[in-house]
Amino acid sequence: MGHYTIKELEHLSGIKAHTIRVWEQRYNLLCPQRTDTNIRYYNDADLKTLLNVSVLNEQGYKISKIARMDNGQILNAVQQLSENVSVSSHRISALVNAMLDMDEDKFEKVLSTATLQLGLQEAMLQVVYPFLHKIGILWQTNNISPAHEHFISNLIRQKLIVAIDGQVVRRQQGDSAYLLYLPEGELHELALLFMNYVIRSYHKHVIYLGQNLPFRDLEITYEQCKPKYLCTVLTSMPERDKVQAYLDKLSQRFSECTIYVYGMLVKQDNLVFPANVHVLRNMNDFIALFS
Repeated sequence: MGHYTIKELEHLSGIKAHTIRVWEQRYNLLCPQRTDTNIRYYNDADLKTLLNVSVLNEQGYKISKIARMDNGQILNAVQQLSENVSVSSHRISALVNAMLDMDEDKFEKVLSTATLQLGLQEAMLQVVYPFLHKIGILWQTNNISPAHEHFISNLIRQKLIVAIDGQVVRRQQGDSAYLLYLPEGELHELALLFMNYVIRSYHKHVIYLGQNLPFRDLEITYEQCKPKYLCTVLTSMPERDKVQAYLDKLSQRFSECTIYVYGMLVKQDNLVFPANVHVLRNMNDFIALFS
């Protein structure tokens, strides 16, 4: 069971800690517990309640009205908002709830509805990436286990693979190729799969090598296919203090190639990017390359 401070609830729900306290004291929306040292904390049920209340409040429901609703009425009201294409916050909250419950059916329903209404690309940008950001907070605060992360990552991965499989690419003869890979030891594939989907949606040639690729195999493939572009994601490999050396190695070995790098490890302030290496701060930067 999760164990949240009020500051963590603020980050996850978007509601200021002061406001949470007021709602708690005035409307009894939450019932925090206390540790042996009298420090207040909240559980998964409190988080789910606050996420749903946040969705309704953002859509114009007065907090006094929400406080008079029981849990079933709140859930029904949130469900009705799913008819509105413009609302993303309720979807993100619903995905968090589905993850905490490990409810595959609920997760699939929310993500499939968002994909049908927005298209996969916008569903990823507006719903999945903000959701993954919240997962990051839950992970940092030790409120989800590796099992939760694997459960969700695999469901999103399956969705992306099915979408890629269904794409019809009308590639032009002589088009420059994009080679996509993850370094040896790097297993976080979601961003790379999304890059694959985006590139293919613009009818470009993709050579997808996937995760955990030894550098020598990258060199062999490069020599055989001569791609113009190289795309990779660095989230855990190489080690943080070896990122600069890895970027320099990529630049020197593939000097005739334009290299795009994405991920937490390339957002360090002290990195110097060689002329042919371009950092992507977010996925909108990547999509803008084709617009």
